[in-house]
Amino acid sequence: MKPLVIIPARGGSKGVPGKNIKPLMGRPLLHWTVDAARAVAPDSAICLTTDSDEIAECGRAAGLDIPFMRPAELAADGAGTYPVLLHALDFYTARGYNPDVVILMQPTSPFRSGEHAREALEIYREAAARPEGVDMVVSVTRAKTNPYLNCYEEDGEGYLNISKGGGAIACRQDAPDVWEYNGAIYVMNPATLRRMPLSSFPRRIKYVMEPLASLDIDTQLDWQVAELVAPQLLNSQLQQNTAL
Repeated sequence: MKPLVIIPARGGSKGVPGKNIKPLMGRPLLHWTVDAARAVAPDSAICLTTDSDEIAECGRAAGLDIPFMRPAELAADGAGTYPVLLHALDFYTARGYNPDVVILMQPTSPFRSGEHAREALEIYREAAARPEGVDMVVSVTRAKTNPYLNCYEEDGEGYLNISKGGGAIACRQDAPDVWEYNGAIYVMNPATLRRMPLSSFPRRIKYVMEPLASLDIDTQLDWQVAELVAPQLLNSQLQQNTAL
């Protein structure tokens, strides 16, 4: 397959200032995702899209070419990921590189390894061979709360009611499995991506990751947790990526 890995890393993080280049175990956070991306794509097909000169320089320090800087209108707080993906895809297509799969890997998921990326891509490859095809394979982890068991909504009179299922399920083991996106890996059909945003994709398949590997760094508390578990997980990840 011809992949295009897109790593979106804008400047101006509010929750953890400068987090994309902040050192985790002595290495910039961004570099852990670059390592994982290299398990599924050559450097020429890894796109770091950023508006920050510091982040761009951090990418170059990891060995990446930075062929463009993200326009300011795509780096505002409310810009969203979808137009950023289209901008990067259009840039590479205009240069003559037409990927048959687009892989979004956010730098805030340092515990996603190259092996995780390879496994998700393999699921996509198999699903794409089906007659109906597939729009996306997305990484998930088991949800901490379940709408059949312990998620409640407030009704018009201010009373709490179970979100789904009518409250007939009393035991956690009897509740249906519920999954949440962990933000680590999105393996997408480029044709579908051009037609609609990710939230509208009709044919999505899960790739399950364990809870610790699913940590997405968004707050200072997330960063503190990452520092606690990093020595074991990242050393293991580095060994995996080196072996690939």
